[in-house]
Amino acid sequence: MTQTALGTWIEDVVVGTGAEVQPGSQVTVEFTGWFPDGREFDSGVFSFVAGVGQVIVGFDDAVMNMRVGGVRKAVLPPQLAYGSRGTPDGTIPPNATLVFEIEVTDVQ
Repeated sequence: MTQTALGTWIEDVVVGTGAEVQPGSQVTVEFTGWFPDGREFDSGVFSFVAGVGQVIVGFDDAVMNMRVGGVRKAVLPPQLAYGSRGTPDGTIPPNATLVFEIEVTDVQ
């Protein structure tokens, strides 16, 4: 894995060949999220605008420069995820490191 300038650890599983994610891109992803011990906490499909704060910082960081068809594994340290507070519903505890597998399915 390599570390981004912000501190997200990333590894390309599949390098995509389609349109590239840039700040301001409308991105659709399929994802699964786990805790480091392998427990899954979420999965699904959703769309967001990259680089404008619609998702947690580490997720935004992880998808930058991916291309449609690409699959990336990302490890987000707590400060790039939900930090010392976790999520209000308790799904993500405070100071949790998160692991994602992200596939970019569309970029506009």
